[in-house]
Amino acid sequence: MAGNAQNENDKTSKVAEIEVISGSCAIFHFAGRRIPACIGRAGVKSDKSEGDGGTPSGFLPLRRLLYRPDRVHLPPTSLTSKPLTESDGWCDDVNHPDYNLQVRLPHPARHEKLLLENRSYDIIGVLGYNDDPVIPGRGSAIFLHVSDMQPTQGCIALSLKNLYWVLEQGLEAIFIPNSRAN
Repeated sequence: MAGNAQNENDKTSKVAEIEVISGSCAIFHFAGRRIPACIGRAGVKSDKSEGDGGTPSGFLPLRRLLYRPDRVHLPPTSLTSKPLTESDGWCDDVNHPDYNLQVRLPHPARHEKLLLENRSYDIIGVLGYNDDPVIPGRGSAIFLHVSDMQPTQGCIALSLKNLYWVLEQGLEAIFIPNSRAN
């Protein structure tokens, strides 16, 4: 672990740090724990672009939570949260003004549905990446979500149990160091 965000024994930091083990396998260091995680199929990218399968490097604040109230309850958290509905989506069309924003469906531009049949988006932590300001093509929909133990498209994924735990502990941000082989 690079040690930029927290010391391994620091149980009070509200910032997690990602340590890439191999490819899309990672360790999520948080509050003194080492938690298995999945990241993008292309590993960590300092030059993230839309659709490249990479997880962006940098400091990503946890902005808010979205969740499936029909499947999960939220743990106690100070984060703003909103239940998902069938009309929730996320625009990933680099040529549309709504790029990298949550949208209402139906939507005229290319988008991702947020209400999924699988359990990956039962809880979504919206991470602050390419959102202040939004730069078309730099990547969209970078989330912290439930893991199926498969590589993601660029998100960070934890088991539901571990995702509950980090939210209960007050996770505020994730630090992802640059990889050496970008």
